[in-house]
Amino acid sequence: GSRAAVSRGPRMQENAVPFLERPPALDGSLAGDVGFDPVGFSNYFDLRWLREAELKHGRVCMLGVTGLLVQEFVTLPQFSNGKTPVDDFFVVPAAGLWQVFFTIGAIEFFSHGFKLTPGDMFSEGREAGDFNFDPLGCGKNPDALARRRLVEVKNGRLAMIAVGGMVHHYLLTGKGPIQLVTG
Repeated sequence: GSRAAVSRGPRMQENAVPFLERPPALDGSLAGDVGFDPVGFSNYFDLRWLREAELKHGRVCMLGVTGLLVQEFVTLPQFSNGKTPVDDFFVVPAAGLWQVFFTIGAIEFFSHGFKLTPGDMFSEGREAGDFNFDPLGCGKNPDALARRRLVEVKNGRLAMIAVGGMVHHYLLTGKGPIQLVTG
C-alpha cells in the first residue's frame, strides 16, 4: 500500500518566552494570546481591560501609520508641511492641542458610558473593544468574527511597532518612510 504524507507547518512554542512560565491568566482564550507577559501585568489587572487598551492603541496606530504615509503625498491647501511630522506637532498652538485632548477625552467618556476603571468598564458584560458598532454585519458569522478579531490584534501590534519605527526614522534622518525607500 501507499502511505499518505502528513504535512505539518511550523509550530509555536508552548510559551512565548521559553525560559519563563506561561502566566496563569493567559490561557489562550483571547484572540492572539501566545502567553507573552514578561512583566506580569496579567497577574494584577483584568485581562479585558488590558485587551481594551491593546485594541485601542492598535486602532490608533493603524490610523497613525496611514497618516504618516499619506502626508508625504497630500497637503491641504491652507497648510504647509514642516520638515517632519514631529516638527508639525510643535507648530500647533497650545489651544489646538487642548482642544484635541478634551475631544478625545469626551469620546472616551461617552463611548464607555462614563465607566473607565477596570472595575466597572465591563460591568454590563461588554467584550473588550466591542462598542456595538457593526454597520456591515461582519459579526454575524462567528468563525469570520473570530478570524477578524485575530487579524485586528495582529495588525494592531504590527502598527504599534511601525509607528515607533517611522517616528524614530523621522527623528534620526528627517525623512519619511517613502523618502527612505525611494532614496
